[in-house]
Amino acid sequence: MASMQYVIGVVAQKGGTGKSTLARLAARAQLGLDVLIADLDTQQTTCTDWAADRAKAGIEPRIDAEPFPYVRRALKKGRDRDAIVLDGRPHASDQTTEIARAAHEIVIPTGQTLDDLRPAVALAHDLADAGIKPRLISCAALKTTRSVAELTVTRTYLAEAGYTVLDGDIPLSTAYGIAHDAGRALSATPYPTLNQRAELLARPIVDRARAAVAHERAAAAR
Repeated sequence: MASMQYVIGVVAQKGGTGKSTLARLAARAQLGLDVLIADLDTQQTTCTDWAADRAKAGIEPRIDAEPFPYVRRALKKGRDRDAIVLDGRPHASDQTTEIARAAHEIVIPTGQTLDDLRPAVALAHDLADAGIKPRLISCAALKTTRSVAELTVTRTYLAEAGYTVLDGDIPLSTAYGIAHDAGRALSATPYPTLNQRAELLARPIVDRARAAVAHERAAAAR
């Protein structure tokens, strides 16, 4: 087993918020590590299909993704990996809580409208009520507009709810869609500015997961 394995959970209350987009981005951010994306939305298998496209195109680094009907099976299959990214099903309350309990970092993607923000905050509250430490929960802004004012309102709404808002955001961009269609992550478009924006969002996800593992180990050693 990896000396410091960590688990990242990406969950959402509703579909279409960019959950699988974020899972792929987080996996791509972990260069040099053996990472498994556990595709728990077995009806869509978005991450699994993307990883297959990536492998067919010979894109490096290789990123493995497999569909799993249950969280425990994903964790068992990935026990020898450096990291596991759990891409959950939307509207799956039991599975979502199970993912959160297994994860060192839980990320909830959301758009900028109240139709997206309210369910995201409600999910974060539900997880906190279920005993998940709020410090392990973060929110990520995806499908944003070019308006700085609108993004500020989004960040303020999430922060006032009591949760970490990750730096960076993912704006609506045709280039991002083209990258995904080619088996690439959002941090691997032909445009450095878009790549940097994606990396700014992805890096704290990994850093927070690693910090949570270190915190667990320090607490256990006391």
